[in-house]
Amino acid sequence: MTTMASVSMPFASGLRRLFGNRAVLFGAIILMAVVLAALLAPWVAPYAPNKLSIVNKLKPPSMTNFFGTDEFGRDIFSRAIFAGRISLLVSLGVVVISTVLGVILGIAAGFFRSLDAPISRLLDAIMSFPDILLAIALVAALGPSLSTVILALGITYAPRLARIVRGSTLVLRELPYIEAAVAMGLPTWQILARHVLLNLASPILVQATFVFASAMLAEASLSFLGVGVSTDMPTWGTMLASGREYMNNAPWLMIFPGLAIVFSVLSLQLLGDGLRDFVDPRLAKES
Repeated sequence: MTTMASVSMPFASGLRRLFGNRAVLFGAIILMAVVLAALLAPWVAPYAPNKLSIVNKLKPPSMTNFFGTDEFGRDIFSRAIFAGRISLLVSLGVVVISTVLGVILGIAAGFFRSLDAPISRLLDAIMSFPDILLAIALVAALGPSLSTVILALGITYAPRLARIVRGSTLVLRELPYIEAAVAMGLPTWQILARHVLLNLASPILVQATFVFASAMLAEASLSFLGVGVSTDMPTWGTMLASGREYMNNAPWLMIFPGLAIVFSVLSLQLLGDGLRDFVDPRLAKES
């Protein structure tokens, strides 16, 4: 009981320090609202996302249609909520793929000296292309769909995590307890799993948060350009693209999807900054 209490007290203190930052708390509240709205979309949205009502097209925001209607009379509020589900799904899939690839490549490059040069050159080659151009090329090669967008963005952002993991692994590899484990003849997989990977959890978590935000913005960009998910699925990017033609007469078509992207990405960035400070040992010493 005493041990559990002694462990929980620093954790509780850390959480208070994390959410004591107003910016982090604001980001957490916004992100929670977006996630809850997406999960409860069938019950929160007053209309089906693709329900047409031509007689009500381009109606301004009102009590009937909170965000107004688009050129086909579809409720923008309902479409924005359902679009959040697609955005979160894509971003989560991108984080999973990029984390798995980044951890594998980063640990291999950082721990095995013979693999460092070829893997580093591969990462340099991928990162030499702008993210959005590489994603467009991969989607064009694989064919536009929800799964290919997730895969393309996952490959695009994997080098970011791989670089972080490689740098941290290079430091861990030279620590005495790692050298002692190697000298004792422990299996390589056991050293990597128990001593290296566990110590990489904090930087991976922080970087994954930033990748989540970048993936959300990239998915909206691909959808805006018409190379993202199917147009049958409501996304914030496609809503922005379709609203361009009516920007002067019906600005709400672009304002509300744009605000959804801005606040979602901002909340993730704020959380990422807070987590980075939270896992920084130097910050803990100062406090």
